[in-house]
Amino acid sequence: MSRLLKSAFLLCATSVLLACTTPPNKLTSPVIRLDRQVNYGDAKGVELVTNEFGSTDLQMIAEKMVGSLLETGIFQGRPTVTISTVKNKTSEYIDTTNVMNSIQTTLVKSGKVRFVRSIKEMQEGVDELQRQNQSGMYKKSSTAKVGNMKAAKYTLEGELTSIVKQSSTTKDVFYKFTLKMFDVEEGTIEWQEEKEIRKTSKR
Repeated sequence: MSRLLKSAFLLCATSVLLACTTPPNKLTSPVIRLDRQVNYGDAKGVELVTNEFGSTDLQMIAEKMVGSLLETGIFQGRPTVTISTVKNKTSEYIDTTNVMNSIQTTLVKSGKVRFVRSIKEMQEGVDELQRQNQSGMYKKSSTAKVGNMKAAKYTLEGELTSIVKQSSTTKDVFYKFTLKMFDVEEGTIEWQEEKEIRKTSKR
């Protein structure tokens, strides 16, 4: 028997012996090894990975918009508000819905304003009303009645723009987020605010 075959035979015999002598309840847990180390970070920490639009920019915009809105005193009597459109006019893919969700969440938690369904969310509300009133599955006394939705007194519309300048060694990105609140009935701008952000990186 060759030296290589002898070694292989001894290795197999040792594996079988260990398997037979190890008690069923003493099996070792598998070890999972990862190529990359993953750590949790502070969600509010300043993000400086790139000079593209990031989490810190979103948080800065939301804080500026909410602070300005609450300072105006326009929300006397908890008026109803809806979100119309927020246009992304930058060259990046930016989820502007995420920005508005942060603004809306903070305003709702303030207790000073009520939000009604946006245009994008309206179809889900219509579908639910139809399901309750047309399926025949619910007691009439418990169904939500058609025609009782609250209309919005104000609507929020905004846009995000950017100006990008770069040389062989430097890239400069200037963002501007503008948000307006219109009186739906009168069509007047009742509030407007901007947040400007400049980010520069060296290559």
